[in-house]
Amino acid sequence: MANPIGTIPMIGGRLARSTFEPDLVMTDGEAMLVANALPVGVEGVEKVVEAWNPYRSMFDVVFSGRRHVMMGASQMDRFGNQNFACIGPMDKPKAQLLGFRGAPGNTIQNKTSFWIPMHSVKVFVERVDVVTGVGYDRAKALGAAGRFHRLGHVVTNLGVLDFETPDNTLRIRSLHPGVTADDLVAATGFDLVVPDDIPDTRAPTDAEMEIINTLDPRGLRGKEVPE
Repeated sequence: MANPIGTIPMIGGRLARSTFEPDLVMTDGEAMLVANALPVGVEGVEKVVEAWNPYRSMFDVVFSGRRHVMMGASQMDRFGNQNFACIGPMDKPKAQLLGFRGAPGNTIQNKTSFWIPMHSVKVFVERVDVVTGVGYDRAKALGAAGRFHRLGHVVTNLGVLDFETPDNTLRIRSLHPGVTADDLVAATGFDLVVPDDIPDTRAPTDAEMEIINTLDPRGLRGKEVPE
């Protein structure tokens, strides 16, 4: 099962199901598992329902570990500790955000990747104000309780990062066209691992773009990424 949260992650998940992963289980964003790839932001589209997935059943799916989650982050450190609960101290925050939501269970029980539409030093910080999603340093400290912890990719408007380093700290995996390693480093509030040879992020093929336009007929993806 894929559980992409947000407009662009949802389009990406539905693109995957429409191309190389036809058996991928997807939700409608509410309480149904659907067989057809629904366009985002369009009302009244008929759903081919595969199963009912009420909230009480979602925890069985989470604890099974058979889910790839894609969440956002208001803050993230080099080990992937994520915060979208609040900015500032918990007892007197400067800004209240989403709260902890499902982030602790997601990151401990399921493979988790992240989509961050604005890569900046305010997001990628030396230390997060609150830990909602568990990073590699904390997961290792849990011992056996952290054995299912696995963070995948961090996709931003500048590039793709991962944790495939000896100490599981963030490194640059690829750069989006027109972005340099210096650009990405300057927009990060801690030292990134910068490989000697960094490829460009693969662009969608013409066939994939045709599917993307079908999945996003209103062009909502363009509103999620700053120009």
